[in-house]
Amino acid sequence: MIKGISSGIFFVIVLCLLVSCDGGPKPINYGTDGCHYCSMTIVDNQHAAQFATKKGRAYKFDAIECMMNHLKDVDPATVSVLLVNDYNTPGELIDAKTAHYLVSKEIPSPMGEFLSAFDSEKGIKNVLEKHPGEQFSWEELKKKFKLH
Repeated sequence: MIKGISSGIFFVIVLCLLVSCDGGPKPINYGTDGCHYCSMTIVDNQHAAQFATKKGRAYKFDAIECMMNHLKDVDPATVSVLLVNDYNTPGELIDAKTAHYLVSKEIPSPMGEFLSAFDSEKGIKNVLEKHPGEQFSWEELKKKFKLH
C-alpha cells in the first residue's frame, strides 16, 4: 500500500513539474520589462523581440538587433521559438524565421540599426513605398549579424 501511495505522489509531483515548465514565450510588459542584452526598458512595441529556450526560459529584447547580437552566444539547438514585433501591428509578436525584415534609415529602432520586421511580403511592400530601404529574409539577417 505504501508503494502505491508513494508512486501516486511521485506521479503528481512529476505532473506538476511538467505543467509548470512552459517553453513558450512570455508577454512583454512594455514600459516595465528590461532588455536582456542592453538592459534598456522595453517601451517600443514595434521593434521588440523575444526568444524562449527549450528549458522554458524567455529572453526579452527592446530591439531585434539586441536579440540578434545576443544569439551569437546561444546554441541554436537550445532555442524553441524566436519572435519579433510586427511593425504594422504594434505589440503583436510573429515568428522571426518567417518574418520579412527592412533596414530603412527613415524608421529608427531603439538601438540605431533601423531594423523592423513585418508579417508578410504585402506588409513590407506597403511600408517600402513610403520608406525606402533594404529587405532581408531571416537567413539573410542571420548572415548580416554573423550568426551560426
